[in-house]
Amino acid sequence: MADRTDATSPLEPAADVGFPPPPPPIYSCTLTPELVAKAREELQEKPEWRLRDVQALRDMIMKEQPNLRTRLDDAFLLRFLRARKFDYDRALQLLLNYHGSRRAWPEVFQDLKPSTVKHVLDLGFLTVLPRPDPQGRYILCLRPGRWKPNDYPFVDNIRAIYLTLEKLIQPEETQVNGIVILVDYNGVGLSQASNPGPLLSKKVVGILQDGFPIRIKAVNIINEPLIFKGIFAIIKPFLKEKMAERFVLHGSDLSSLYRVIPRSVLPEEYGGMAGHLDMSVWAHTLMKAEEEFVVEFCQPDPLEGAVLPDSLLFEGEQVGVQGEDSYRSLRSQLYYCY
Repeated sequence: MADRTDATSPLEPAADVGFPPPPPPIYSCTLTPELVAKAREELQEKPEWRLRDVQALRDMIMKEQPNLRTRLDDAFLLRFLRARKFDYDRALQLLLNYHGSRRAWPEVFQDLKPSTVKHVLDLGFLTVLPRPDPQGRYILCLRPGRWKPNDYPFVDNIRAIYLTLEKLIQPEETQVNGIVILVDYNGVGLSQASNPGPLLSKKVVGILQDGFPIRIKAVNIINEPLIFKGIFAIIKPFLKEKMAERFVLHGSDLSSLYRVIPRSVLPEEYGGMAGHLDMSVWAHTLMKAEEEFVVEFCQPDPLEGAVLPDSLLFEGEQVGVQGEDSYRSLRSQLYYCY
C-alpha cells in the first residue's frame, strides 16, 4: 500500500498526537482507579506507601551513591521502582545501569537530543502509533528496511529509539501498562541484516532489559524475510528467557497480528482502520521536546566521582574470540539464506 512518509515534513504535522504531557514538577498521581488497581496487582505498588517507597530509594541513593548526579524527584524515581516492582535494591541497580549506559556508549548519548536524529525521523525509521492498544500500551513501530548502511551510521537509529523511549516513559500510564514493539522487516536485505554485530546487539539488548525503566510487553515481528533467522540468532543469546518468549513472528499473513493488536489501532498500511501511517506526528512530538532533552542529556557525566558496584551492567568492550567466531558463522548463514 502507499507510504505517505515522504509526503509530509516531520516539522509540519497535520494534527498533533494525543500523547499525554510530562508529569508536573511536584508529583501528583495521575493514574485512574483502574490503573491504581493494576499497579497494585502487577507491580506491588501500594498507593498509601508510594511516597514512603520513593523516599526510601532516595535515601539509598544519597547514602550509597552521594556523588551520583541524578534526578531525585518523586516522578523520576517512581519509574525505577515500578520497573522493578518496588524492590529497592533492584531499582537502585537499574538506576545505576541507566546512568552507566551513558558512560559505556558515548557515541549514543553524547549530545543526545531530537534535532541530532532528525534525519532518522525524516527517513521514517520509527514512529509511535497515535492510539494505544486495548491494554493501554503505546505501540513503537520500527521499520529497519527504511535504513540503508550508506545513509548514516546504525547507531543513529539507536539514538532515535532511546529518545523515543525516554518520551514514552514519562506518563505514569506507560510506566504501569508498558509498551508494545511492532517491527516491520519489509525491505530488509543482507546489507541491513549483517550490519549490527554481537557487541552492538548485546549493548542494545542490555539497555532494553536492564538499563531502562520500561516494561516491554511484546515484540511483534511482521514481514520478516528468511534471513531473520540469522538476525535473531545474533540477538537471542543476549535475551533473558522471559523476553525471548515475548517475540512473536507473524510473517506476511497479518491475521495473527490482529489477534494481539486490533485493526482499530493499526494504520491502513498494515490492514488497520486508524488512517494512514503518518510518521510526522511523532517526529513533531520529539522535536517539541528538544529543550527538555538538552537539560537531561547534554550535561556532564552523571557518574563522575561516583563509586560504582561491580555489578554495573556494561563492562568492557570486547566480545571475545568465541563471540567473533560465532558472528562469522552467523554472517555465513545470512549469506546462505539471502
